[in-house]
Amino acid sequence: MKAYAILLLAFAVYPDGTAAQTPKESFSMQAIGTFDVKVVPQSPDNAPAQASGVARLSLDKQFHGDLEATSQGEMLAAGDGTQSGAYVAIEKITGSLHGHSGSFALVHRALMVQGTPQEWTVVVVPDSGTGALRGISGSMRIEITEGKHFYQFDYVLPHGEKAGKP
Repeated sequence: MKAYAILLLAFAVYPDGTAAQTPKESFSMQAIGTFDVKVVPQSPDNAPAQASGVARLSLDKQFHGDLEATSQGEMLAAGDGTQSGAYVAIEKITGSLHGHSGSFALVHRALMVQGTPQEWTVVVVPDSGTGALRGISGSMRIEITEGKHFYQFDYVLPHGEKAGKP
């Protein structure tokens, strides 16, 4: 596990218009592990959704490793799902990340072209962190090997957001 200190500057403006710089430290971290996912197709609940031909699915995940958490979310998908298509999803993760408890949301976007994922991005929704994960930012890489799901989550937590702080 690598931790790099990153110096961020927060600016304050005094009444006379001058700016003061206050250093604020944050830490870049990496979490790795596996996850189990249950994907359940949902029925379209209105005429436009039925006419779109877009699949709607619920997500229920259990993360293991540096991220011990559960998540629930929703996915929209188009295409055959095996050779070509696209999906978008939003999920809320709740649990413990390297001992920091709280929740945050991820947004997913990916294309599948001739069976190969392309332009696959999974990033933290800005300002979605709660508890000791308040202020979290980052991105997740997902790899599926022989049916097993692996994640690598590169994230930044602002200094001072320690476990147990609201």
